[in-house]
Amino acid sequence: MDQMQPFLMANSTIPLSLTSKFILPEDKRPQLAQISSLASVPVIDLNDNGSKNGHDLLVQKISQACEEYGFFQIINHGVPQEVCDRMMTAITDFFELPSQERAEFVTEDHTKQVKVFHYKVKVEGQEKVSMWSETFSHPWHRVEDSAHLLPKNPPKYREAFGEYANEVGTLITRLSSLISVALGLEKDFLQKKLGDPPALRTQANYYPPCPNPDLTLGLTIHTDPQALTVLQQSAGVTGLQVLKDGEWVAVDPIPNAFVVNLGDQMQVLSNGRFKSVHHRAVTNKTQLRVSFAMFYEPNPETVIGPIEDLIDEVENPPIYGSYRYAEFVQEFYRQEGTRRMVKEVFQLTK
Repeated sequence: MDQMQPFLMANSTIPLSLTSKFILPEDKRPQLAQISSLASVPVIDLNDNGSKNGHDLLVQKISQACEEYGFFQIINHGVPQEVCDRMMTAITDFFELPSQERAEFVTEDHTKQVKVFHYKVKVEGQEKVSMWSETFSHPWHRVEDSAHLLPKNPPKYREAFGEYANEVGTLITRLSSLISVALGLEKDFLQKKLGDPPALRTQANYYPPCPNPDLTLGLTIHTDPQALTVLQQSAGVTGLQVLKDGEWVAVDPIPNAFVVNLGDQMQVLSNGRFKSVHHRAVTNKTQLRVSFAMFYEPNPETVIGPIEDLIDEVENPPIYGSYRYAEFVQEFYRQEGTRRMVKEVFQLTK
C-alpha cells in the first residue's frame, strides 16, 4: 500500500473488515465490559440569567468541573441548533464523498494545513496499528483568509463551516472568560495570554460501525495538547470516554449540548489546579458516529508556563517550566504513535 495514501474508510469500494492492521494487542484493548457506571461528566447550564448570584454559581460549577474532571458538557450555550445541524450534515457529507474526491487531502505529513489521515499506535515488534476512524483537520482562524483551503465539495461545506466557526468562536471567548474568573484572574486574562492571534484548528473524526469493538479503538488514549476543546457529537451515539479515578466514564451525548475539555496548556497555566485528562473514543457494531472538535490553542511563539499569580515558593511552587508553544508541539509530534506524555516532559524536577 502507498505510504502516502492510507486506506479511506468512509464510502470505500472495499468492504470494511477488522483486519490485523486494526487489532490492538490485548493490553491496549478497550475492555468494554469494565466501563464505569458512574454518572457522566458534569452538565452545566450557561444560561445564568445575568444575575450576580447566578454568574457566581456558574463560575463555581466550571471551577469544580475543571478541577475534578477536566471535562464538562454545556447546554443553553447560545449557538443555534440549526447551525450545529448544518455543520454536522456538511462534515458527514464530506466523509461520504467518493474516496477519490477526498484523496487530494490524504497525507501523513502533519505540516499540511488541510489533511485527511489515520491515527496509528506503535506496537512493539509489529507494524503500527491503525485506529478505527478517519480524521479530517484544517485551520479555522480568520475563516475569510483560509476559506480557499477548504474543500469545494460538498458544496455547502464552506458556508456551513464559516457560520459555525463564527458562533463557536464567540462561545470560546465566553468560556475562556469564565475559566479565567474561575482561576481568580481578570476575565480577559487567558484570551490575552494565549496570544493574538491564537492558533485555531478543527478536527472531525468519522467512526464507521465496527465488527468487533472489543478489539480496537476509534481513538487511542490521549490528552489534547491545546488549551481548550469544544466538541459536538453525533446525536444518540456513545463513543467518547474519560478517565476518572482510574475508571473509564462514558460521555453520553446530550441533545443540543457541547462537550468542553481542557487541554495540556490549561493544566500548565493553572499549575496543575485544572486538569487535562486522558480520554479515548470506542466504537460500536451498528451505528456510525461523527465528532467535530474546535481547538483553541496558543500562538506558536507564545511562552507558556504557570501563571505568576497562581504560584508562590511555599504553598504553590511551580510544577512546570516555561516553554514556547512551538516547542511543545515539536515534542508532541516526536511522541507520535505512543501514549503521549508531553506536558510531563516540561515538569520541573523536585
